[in-house]
Amino acid sequence: MIVRRAIIAALLAAALPAQAADQPLRPDQAGFRDLYKELVETNTTLSSGSCTLAAERMAARMKAAGFADSQLTLYAGPDNPKEGGLVAVYPGSSKTLKPILLVAHIDVVEAKREDWVRDPFTLVEENGYFYARGAEDDKAMAATWVDTLIRFKQAGYKPRRTVKLALTCGEETNGAFNGAQWLAANRRDLIDAAFALNEGGGGSSDGKGKVLSQSIQVGEKTFATYRLETRNPGGHSSAPRPDNAIYELVHALAKLEAYEFPVEFTDTTRTFFRESGAGRKDATGAAMVALAANPADAAALAVVDKEAFLHSNLRTTCVATMLDGGHARNALAQRAGAYVNCRIFPGHSVDAIRAELVKVIGDEGVSVTTLPPLRPSPPPPALDPRIIGPMKAVAAKYFPGVPVVPVMANGYTDATFLGAVGIPTYGVPGAWGNPDGNGVHGLNERIEARSLYVGRDYLFDLVKAYAG
Repeated sequence: MIVRRAIIAALLAAALPAQAADQPLRPDQAGFRDLYKELVETNTTLSSGSCTLAAERMAARMKAAGFADSQLTLYAGPDNPKEGGLVAVYPGSSKTLKPILLVAHIDVVEAKREDWVRDPFTLVEENGYFYARGAEDDKAMAATWVDTLIRFKQAGYKPRRTVKLALTCGEETNGAFNGAQWLAANRRDLIDAAFALNEGGGGSSDGKGKVLSQSIQVGEKTFATYRLETRNPGGHSSAPRPDNAIYELVHALAKLEAYEFPVEFTDTTRTFFRESGAGRKDATGAAMVALAANPADAAALAVVDKEAFLHSNLRTTCVATMLDGGHARNALAQRAGAYVNCRIFPGHSVDAIRAELVKVIGDEGVSVTTLPPLRPSPPPPALDPRIIGPMKAVAAKYFPGVPVVPVMANGYTDATFLGAVGIPTYGVPGAWGNPDGNGVHGLNERIEARSLYVGRDYLFDLVKAYAG
C-alpha cells in the first residue's frame, strides 16, 4: 500500500466525531470474517508462500457460491507456478457499458515469526484490531472484492455493468513476476474495463476511532533505480592521485543532492494542495493554497518544502540509497558505485530522467545506468466526476462531514501497469488507518476491526453504485 494515511491525516483539520460503537457481527459479516481469515492465513510471501494457493482457495469459495467455471480464470506465468492469481467475471445486462475492474494484490511482504509478537500468518483479533501480515495490505481489499461478488451472486443481483475481479501477485516484490503486468501484456481482453478500483486511497484517523479524512488516489509516480559508477586503475594508497574513484563519485552525488527538479502540478495535485491546504488552518496550509494558485510563488514553496511528503508530491525526486566501492583498505579504489532511486512525476519517462541525471552530474567519468525492471510511465487518470462523484456520495453516507480529497501517490501500485494499457485506475476510500501506519510492511501489521467491516460495506455500496 503506497499512500501514507498518517501524512494525509496531518494535512487536515481537527478530528471529526467518531462513528457508532462496535456492534455484534451480522451473519454476512461473520461469513466475510471467515473468508478474510482463510486468505490472510494463506502464506503468500515470495520466499515460502503461494499466491496460486490463495487464488485457488478464493476461486473455490466463489464456485461454491454459484460461479460457473467459465466465469473463473486461474492463471500463472509458466516460470512462476506459485505466483498465480484469479480473474472472475460477474456479467451485467448492458451490451454497451464497459465493465469495471476490481483489483487487489494478494502477495505480502516477508515476515519472520521471531520478530513478531504474534504469528504473522495466524489471524489474531485483539483489543479491537486484527493482527497478521497482510491484514491490511492488501488482503483486506482482496477479501472485500471476493466477498462483494459472492454477495451479488447469493442475492441474485443483476447489474447493468459487468463487474470483473483480478487478484494479482507480485506487487510487493519489485523485479519478480507481477500478475497485473502479466495480465496487461498477455490477457488484456480478460481484464478489459472502463476503469479499475484499486488500493492506494482510504481513510486516516487519529488512532482513537475518529476518522479525519478520506482520500482517492488519482495517479502515482513511476519507480526507477539508476546505478552511478566510477572506475580507476587504482594504485597504492601511499601515493594518492587527483583522479580518485571514490571522490569522483562523491562529487557527483553532491551535485545530485543540491539539485531540485522543477515544481509541477497535475489536476489531482493542484486540487489536493488547494483543498487540503484550506483545511489545515495553518501557515503551511495557506502556502499550499497559494502555491496551487501560483507555482512560481517562491515564498510559499519555501514553507511547503519543509514537509517531506509535500516536497516530493510537487516534483520528481532522486536520492542515493546504497553505496559501495574500493577493494582494500591500503589501496586506491578501482571502482565506486551508488544506487539512486527516483520517483518520477507523471509525464516524464525513465530515459528522460536518466538524461537529466547525466546533465546534472556533468562528468563523463561517471556512468549512469538504468536498472531493471523498467516501469511504464502512464498519464494520470482524469478527475472524472462520473467516477469521483459516486465515491464522494457514498462516503457522505458512511463518513458524514469527513473531507474526501484526491491525492497523487509518491510511490506506485499495480495501477502503473493497468494505466499503461488504457485502464484508468483509482485508489478508493473506505477502510481507515492510524497515524503510525498500522505496521504495514513492518512488524505486527494490524487493521482496526471496525475499519475492516465499515470499509467492506462502503466498497460494496460503491461497486453497486457503478454497476447498477
